[in-house]
Parts: sequence; structure tokens; C-alpha cells
Amino acid sequence: MEGLKDQKCEACRLGAPRVTADEMNSLRTQIPGWSVIEEDGIQKLQRSFAFCNFMDALNFSHRVGIAADYENHHPRITTEWGEVTVTWWTHKIKGLHRNDFIMAAKTDALAG
Repeated sequence: MEGLKDQKCEACRLGAPRVTADEMNSLRTQIPGWSVIEEDGIQKLQRSFAFCNFMDALNFSHRVGIAADYENHHPRITTEWGEVTVTWWTHKIKGLHRNDFIMAAKTDALAG
């Protein structure tokens, strides 16, 4: 079976279904380290990555940005000295879609 990091994001349209609780539980097993948070009533995936310095953090942010643009699915990326926090959610549906889990797995792969 193909892992999440090897899958492609599908075009998401307004009104597309959010992942169900069962789907979320299944998908979360493939992205350990990610938390489901809620901001303004919207569920999001979030994870922080530690780095030894600012340049490593900045380079990682750049790689995540390139991957996001390639898939046309864009996160919030907060870059600080020694830390990058990445938050995925699907803006059009104001919640979590399978694409968010795919991109979380791709983000993990970029972190090594």
C-alpha cells in the first residue's frame, strides 16, 4: 500500500467533505508527532521541528514551501531560531481534508 508521503493532493473544492473521525484516527497513525489543534472552531494539524540554528530552520521552511506550492496546498509556517512550526488545514472547507495528512507526511519526510 502506498504511504501518505507518496500520494498526491487532489484538487479540493468548496464543500468537499472533511475527514471523518474514523478516517482521522486511521490517518493519524501514519503521522506520529502531529497534533490536532482547534483555532476559531477549525481543526488543524500542527507540529514543531527543532533545528540547531536559524539557517537550518529557514532552509527547512523553504523546502516545505516548495513542496506545498508543487501540491498547490499551502500551510502556515512559523520560522524561529532553532524551530519551525507547520500547520496544515484546508482553507476552503475550514477543516481537515485527506490532503492535510498527505502534506504532513511529506513534511515529515523533508525533516528526515
